[in-house]
Amino acid sequence: MSARILDGRVVAAAVREAVAADVGGLDYTPGLATVLVGDDPASHVYVRGKRRDAETVGIRSIHHELPGDVESAELEALVDSLNLDDGVDGILIQLPLPGELDSEAMVERIVPAKDVDGLHPFSLGKLVLGRPGLRPCTPSGVVRLLEHYQVPIAGARVVVVGRSFLVGRPLAMILSEKGVDATVSIAHSRTGELVPLTTTADILVAAAGVPALITAEHVRPGATVIDVGMNRTEAGLVGDVDFESVVEVAGAITPVPGGVGPMTRAMLLANTVRAAQTRRGLPDPIL
Repeated sequence: MSARILDGRVVAAAVREAVAADVGGLDYTPGLATVLVGDDPASHVYVRGKRRDAETVGIRSIHHELPGDVESAELEALVDSLNLDDGVDGILIQLPLPGELDSEAMVERIVPAKDVDGLHPFSLGKLVLGRPGLRPCTPSGVVRLLEHYQVPIAGARVVVVGRSFLVGRPLAMILSEKGVDATVSIAHSRTGELVPLTTTADILVAAAGVPALITAEHVRPGATVIDVGMNRTEAGLVGDVDFESVVEVAGAITPVPGGVGPMTRAMLLANTVRAAQTRRGLPDPIL
């Protein structure tokens, strides 16, 4: 029996609708600044989508493009100016940056109040401490997706394959927070044999960046499988999960594309509204 498909496009549309309602109730227009460096085609596609989403929900899109050979000082100056611009509520630097530019240093240059990607050390530190703040978009999107489809999280055993600071580690922290209450294990390149661990999971998250890493043998029958992978291959865009084999074993599964990807973009919008409210001393919107 094939697994239930967890369609992220449906959930992302619901998030955008809620964000649009929140924006419509404000007496100002939140602003989202995007910074794109270089001419990577995939990055241009991603940023165009983010800008289109912002404009759809009533968020002002403020876009800056710089050549791939831009000097670090020029990019730093742009980020500094956006930090000081009161009309900018959120700043997103499209990663990775090309050449010798230091992606981590540029993210850290964003003032935490405008860190709508949720990747600044200050934002991640608040997550570790269990304090309210801007959360990384992809992990937040995964949790929202699970909640929408009423996948039980509290008390569930979750295995996250991948320990990046972009997805794996923050997702593990969010899922194990008090009030969410999953029991989480993280697997990585040094784990060794994955099957004995992954087959214990009620919810299995693949976020390692390795095409088709997770196959049917890794999945306990009936488990929920979340595929965060976005790998560009000669065959097209594929995830970290071998969809065709796993769909026959899992109870529910996200597709690639159309699963977690749309949720990442939707949660960026939610973070932008939250940042706008917080900067003005107003209560967080109910999204």
